[in-house]
Amino acid sequence: MYESVTYESLLQSMLAAATENHPGLDTREGSVLWYGQAPSAVEAQNLYIQLDAVLAETFGDTASRPYLLRRAAERGLSPKPASAALVRGELLPESLDVPVGTRFNLGELNYAVEERLGPGSYALRCETAGTAGNDVPGALTPVEYVAGLESAEAAELLIPGEDEEGTEDFRQRYLLSFDAQAYGGNEADYREKLGALPGVGGVRVRRAGEGAASPRELRLPSGWEAFRASLPEGTDADVLAWLDAAADAAGKGLLTAGAAVEAVVIDSTFSPPSGELLGELQEAADPQGEEGEGVGFAPIGHVVRVLGVTGRAADVAASFVYEEGWDWEAARPYLEEAAAEYLLSLRKGWAQASGGLVVRVSALESAFLACPGIVDVSGTTICGAAENLTLAPDEVPVEGTLYGT
Repeated sequence: MYESVTYESLLQSMLAAATENHPGLDTREGSVLWYGQAPSAVEAQNLYIQLDAVLAETFGDTASRPYLLRRAAERGLSPKPASAALVRGELLPESLDVPVGTRFNLGELNYAVEERLGPGSYALRCETAGTAGNDVPGALTPVEYVAGLESAEAAELLIPGEDEEGTEDFRQRYLLSFDAQAYGGNEADYREKLGALPGVGGVRVRRAGEGAASPRELRLPSGWEAFRASLPEGTDADVLAWLDAAADAAGKGLLTAGAAVEAVVIDSTFSPPSGELLGELQEAADPQGEEGEGVGFAPIGHVVRVLGVTGRAADVAASFVYEEGWDWEAARPYLEEAAAEYLLSLRKGWAQASGGLVVRVSALESAFLACPGIVDVSGTTICGAAENLTLAPDEVPVEGTLYGT
């Protein structure tokens, strides 16, 4: 915006102003007047440069990444994190059962067995997030000795790893977020209004399924007339009147379930909300006893049920190899903290996730390996099973008991 404001133009403007009423002053380079104005022109140009930078950082379409993140945070947006590649490994012989969590090396990266797909075929997760883990096929070398293993190879890429969302991709997502207007009880409206209430950390909104029929299901069926005629004489008049009224409304397309909405929330500590908090949210959205009347912020005709996520304790067990001078009791606080931080990160992402959360063995082992005193980890189980723990859509993982040897 200020590209035309240069040192030269500023200096000439300042000298011209000085000689406007005193045309005889010496303005040549090296003169007293020139030496008095030149430093000021330099500083003025610097101010214009900074002002131009401030303007650029103010708007989302021109901001650099740090300021773009700050701008996007005002809309609750953050860059998508990097993901780790999932590859299919051929571990032979087929009769060998390789435990979940067994680690292999390929080049400069390590991969850990995540799931057994079939005889001799395994899914391995790269321990390093990003596109670097996509470099397959290649020969795998076990990090620790695996009894009976004859050969190991990363055969193909199952799920590509991705780097952290790039600046321009994130910028585009941020700008597109303005197209989803929060209005009139749409999903964005509920997420915004419930999310703004005290104590709410995240919201998922959906059409209520249980007990809420779709408009199509409430259309008048073709066999209605025959059914009505088959009713025996002496049927209660009030029952007949209700049936006739419902049939008349259905025939005109006026019999509907209305808007039945379920809003599931997690509290601001990213834990299952208390009954008190749910009661306050229900009162704000659609008070009980006045459902659908528009008394709360829900539009008239919307019946809203505010529910809370439920916690599922993730009991974890693993065998650890310690550095010299370390043992289970010394490392336990760090390991418990690492597991708790990982579960917290999952809960923080619950509102943006699609479907149920997954507590991954590979992620837990990566967290454990970053702890002081830990050399290696193996045999990790979650809730007694050596596999990932997949939760229901309304469940979040909470800290259980960590068992270690």
